[in-house]
Amino acid sequence: MIRGKKTRLRALEHSDLANFVVWINDPDVRRFMQIRYPLSMAAEETWWRDFNQQDRDLIFAIENEHGVHIGNLGLHKIERENRQALLGIIIGDKGHWGRGYGSDAIGALLRWAFDNLNLNRIHLTVWSYNTRAIRCYEKCGFRHEGIMRQARYYDGQYHDEWMMAILRDEFLNAHQEETQYENGQD
Repeated sequence: MIRGKKTRLRALEHSDLANFVVWINDPDVRRFMQIRYPLSMAAEETWWRDFNQQDRDLIFAIENEHGVHIGNLGLHKIERENRQALLGIIIGDKGHWGRGYGSDAIGALLRWAFDNLNLNRIHLTVWSYNTRAIRCYEKCGFRHEGIMRQARYYDGQYHDEWMMAILRDEFLNAHQEETQYENGQD
């Protein structure tokens, strides 16, 4: 288990799939994701089976301070030789949007990934219209690296896809005042 100040990250369980299907089938949630269309439980079961047979993705359930599953956070396409990974997050419970849960969970995961997986770079992509997520990523120390122009057609318009990343040294320098592991492990 990985702890933040407001969140804890735990292993994703099969029983979490039902929440994920509900979140993905909510158009307000899905509009910020790579997934375009509603998802069935059967499709999610297939994903679960495939996910458990690979080792390039680590996905955690995000729980709030009361132990309620509010989202998922993962490192994808982990490249151990290049020491990098792609970050993905969903706060699916809309009642927890804009309340600091995403940045807390990301901060906990970054510390864990840099310390325990010895990663050097964690990157992500975000749609230009997802201003709340962009603010969250910037708060966590991610820097803008590039733009893929008009990469998504959504709601009758083209939107850019932004690329952002954080390096190990950038994260550690920003958090050097932390003398102990605030994101302790059980």
